[in-house]
Amino acid sequence: MVAKESSISMKSLERLVSDKASKLGNSFPCQICVVGFLCGICLTSLFLAALTSLGTFGLTAFSFSSVFPPCNSTSQVTNMDAVIDRKVKWKNKAEAEEDNDDDQMKILVSAWDNLLLNNEDYFKKQGINKSDVPNAPHLENCKERTRVRERLDTPIANQTFPSWINGGDEENYPLTRRVQREIWYHQHPQDCQNKSLKFLVADWETLPGFGIGAQIAGMTGLLAIAINENRVLVTNYYNRADHDGCKGSSRGSWSCYFLPETSKECRQRALEVMKKREAWESGLVTGKQNYSSKEIWSGRIPKLWGQPWSYMKPTTEINGTLISAHRKMDRRWWRAQAVRYLMRFQTEYTCGLMNSARHSAFGKEAAEIVLSAGDWRKNKKKQVRSEIEEDVWSNHKPWVPRPMLSVHVRMGDKACEMRVAALEEYMHLADRIRDRFPELNRIWLSTEMKEVVERSKDYAHWRFYYTEVARQVGNTSMAEYEGSLGREMSTNYPLVNFLMASEADFFVGALGSTWCFLIDGMRNTGGKVMSGYLSVNKDRFW
Repeated sequence: MVAKESSISMKSLERLVSDKASKLGNSFPCQICVVGFLCGICLTSLFLAALTSLGTFGLTAFSFSSVFPPCNSTSQVTNMDAVIDRKVKWKNKAEAEEDNDDDQMKILVSAWDNLLLNNEDYFKKQGINKSDVPNAPHLENCKERTRVRERLDTPIANQTFPSWINGGDEENYPLTRRVQREIWYHQHPQDCQNKSLKFLVADWETLPGFGIGAQIAGMTGLLAIAINENRVLVTNYYNRADHDGCKGSSRGSWSCYFLPETSKECRQRALEVMKKREAWESGLVTGKQNYSSKEIWSGRIPKLWGQPWSYMKPTTEINGTLISAHRKMDRRWWRAQAVRYLMRFQTEYTCGLMNSARHSAFGKEAAEIVLSAGDWRKNKKKQVRSEIEEDVWSNHKPWVPRPMLSVHVRMGDKACEMRVAALEEYMHLADRIRDRFPELNRIWLSTEMKEVVERSKDYAHWRFYYTEVARQVGNTSMAEYEGSLGREMSTNYPLVNFLMASEADFFVGALGSTWCFLIDGMRNTGGKVMSGYLSVNKDRFW
């Protein structure tokens, strides 16, 4: 989304405040036929059928399309038995599993479920030692990984720069490693108490109608201003993190989802300085109110690195044409760098969201891989972590089935800003990629539209993964739709989809959507440049 300077009508505001509950209708017609001559058998059959019907109805609360439950938090899985039953009942049409394998899979997936929930009672009841449970290839140790990330991100004299860039230089936008390093040093000065140090302190945008993409795009503009004016950017209130999932000081803060954009010391210093009137009058500290909308959204891009966008390799195709040059190339390059920096390291909370999403989507497939080595309950191995596991293998990313194509279909009220395309156009581009890479048969589908999910069922030659949340019907505004989901869900599940799309092997989207534009930026600074990008439309400012 792009910021609009026009005023929001009272009618729109009333719709936003109303926070309508989503109407998600689920029905499971059940026909029970009992044939028998003995009355006792008939009654028994009817009783069992009624129980089955009730059990099926109970599962609908946890139903997630194709494979999975809500990806926003494992804490939302309130009936683990129901989730386990639902997972093992899901079958790949091409598979014919034996009952024994199904039982083994149930136990292993269940064990992983309860490890995520840290449910000690489960393991006591089942007589299973947690240490005997095989490593889950698709899950991360979030506490350990976050501890390492926080240590890397803490400024220490003479420390090595904490690199978070994947792939070689040719697999990223020009100068990505250098730019990321220099932004980090700019945002982490050695002496935060230096009286000449200047700050730009800004809340994230909270205007009605601003989606997450617009908020992030706005903050990339403020980071550009901060660098141009030699200020340290300090982000303040983030309304989308103002929910019960974000605990303690991270509530209402970007640091609930990603490590902060500056050090703790500089943040404290900035918040102290901004309380002094003379600091504002002297220009020692500035805020959003000091800059025009034009300066924030289309202001000067930092020129510290020359014009690296002028020699970006063409990898974007629109309407069958590889785009070699377009307007706003500088902004495309800069937003990619800025969003990569702001999202460089996930917090433990975000890591947990991603674990939950991967387990819900890929847990069964991961279990198949582990079980192919034998019954883990019979072949117990002592889990001893060697040095190579601690120092080398621990840096590997969690497993996901590959190759994976991410498709983001943006429709709904976006029609007022860009040409929207039906799912058929996206799938045409998906098929083009598959023609070149025939091993590709998986799609991570993200969309706000219910009709898109329904139509995906027509493409039986693809295997889709997607979150089962209430979706938009018709031309409901994005703001009203997000309001119906609630703040926590409407923030968590899009961010999970965003990060999944950033890591997918290929991507099909709509460059006219700010969300897709930012995903493209994350991919082009995350080692995915040479995967290319097929778009159903162009950015409206090109």
